[in-house]
Amino acid sequence: MLSDSERQELEQLLGRYPTKQTASIDSLLAVQKHRGWISDEALKDVANFLEMTPDELDGVATFYTRIFRKPVGTHVISVCDSVSCFIMGGETLIRHLEEKLNIRAGQTTVDGRFTLIPNVCLGHCELAPVMLVGHEVFGNLTEERIDQIVTEVAVEKGSRQR
Repeated sequence: MLSDSERQELEQLLGRYPTKQTASIDSLLAVQKHRGWISDEALKDVANFLEMTPDELDGVATFYTRIFRKPVGTHVISVCDSVSCFIMGGETLIRHLEEKLNIRAGQTTVDGRFTLIPNVCLGHCELAPVMLVGHEVFGNLTEERIDQIVTEVAVEKGSRQR
């Protein structure tokens, strides 16, 4: 069931769209902001609110890489694996993150702090190789820079919860 604050936020979103269904992406992101991810229950709640079937809304949710259909860590690291980033060493950096975090791409650390997700394109080819941590873009990456970023995120934001 949608919380009062979730319902209120979704009601405000509807004012920006011609139909309820066209608010589907922002509605999913709003609920995800509150819950951390979109469970089957949350999907059904949002679908009901938007007068869509759960299957219709799941088609939207699974298309967008920033809508999480399974639990993710407190800090989601999205690493670009497009051609530009690959040419600039992105593949090596993904392996470095896997080793540093002791997880494989698509997994979450045991402590629940980090999830590592490869992403087809982050839209910042001029900064290749690039990654997002949450919504913050980091570019011109090296293994040393990645180590610094992960350490800073863990220290500065580690105690914050969603």
